[in-house]
Amino acid sequence: MTIDNVGGQLNAFTGKECTCIYTKTLDEDLKTAMELISDMLFNSTFDPVHIETEKRVVAEEISMYEDYPEELVHDMLSEEVWSGNPLSYPILGSYKSIASITREKIIDYMNTFYVPENSVISVAGNFDENYLIELVQKYFGEWKSNSLYEFNALKPWFNRSMKVKRKETEQVHMCIGFPGIKHGEESLYSLLALNNILGGGMSSRLFQKVREELGLAYSIYSYPTSYRDTGMFVIYAASSPGSFMDVVKHIQNELVSLTSDFLTETDVEKAKNQLKGNFIISLDSTSGRMNSMGKSQLMLGRVRTPEEVLDSINKISRDSIKEVIEDIFRPEQIGLSAIGDIDFDPHLLDKIDF
Repeated sequence: MTIDNVGGQLNAFTGKECTCIYTKTLDEDLKTAMELISDMLFNSTFDPVHIETEKRVVAEEISMYEDYPEELVHDMLSEEVWSGNPLSYPILGSYKSIASITREKIIDYMNTFYVPENSVISVAGNFDENYLIELVQKYFGEWKSNSLYEFNALKPWFNRSMKVKRKETEQVHMCIGFPGIKHGEESLYSLLALNNILGGGMSSRLFQKVREELGLAYSIYSYPTSYRDTGMFVIYAASSPGSFMDVVKHIQNELVSLTSDFLTETDVEKAKNQLKGNFIISLDSTSGRMNSMGKSQLMLGRVRTPEEVLDSINKISRDSIKEVIEDIFRPEQIGLSAIGDIDFDPHLLDKIDF
């Protein structure tokens, strides 16, 4: 109600490596936003009745998620290739993990992990810096650590594996994954350029070939994800059951052309221009900048300036992209997940060779 009364927004989201509680308000309501977030963080009562209600809501969300194979197939890939590491766990959790949550567990978790050493306050927009510091000191200055927090997560390893699920769906949904690049690596920018070339948009090779030219897939795209210690590069496609193997074949053909050095300087310059354009436009979003700065500071201990980011994009070259291709696209390090109403070939992974 507090934020709603001033026409603002209050929300939160959880990722694989961090949680974000955020507000979006007019600049004149900065004090209200700071006070509310600190009150939530330090004075929440965690009423057991409300906890049980939220547990039922999350359980319903898990059930709903099962009805969306285009989303579920991505989690299946992570669960399989990072099996044995917490990074493989779905963010929503499972019925069992949700049922086991208690008020005591929530409070213990917050006392352990929601501590100053493990937190970042990120603000983007129109504000007076001195006033902002004054508010932070007022509402968060007494935030103390109990010295329980210690980050010692195991570095994930990539398992070459396949996970498929027979389900009555109109389409077959598939993800092919490769080890990616972790946060902070300079080569991540070359991977972003490669993604634009391969499947990052409507002008990409996969979209133009598989969807526009051949009409084999309703949806096809690629994307990279990066984490503190690792990353993944994913190709997703949704097609009719009868076109499934043709889609796999054409994805393989595009990977062959990449690994055979089939990149032109025009491809590289176009991808760099796309990256620069997208980045510069994203600077207009205060929400995006807040999120980007906070995550960068939390994961890397620093925030790159726009000039540094543009400089890294300008340094992308045909050779730097080629190095990324050689490092990532290897048949011996590939994962696959699929959902659909077909009999999946148990040896499908072995047939994807490039």
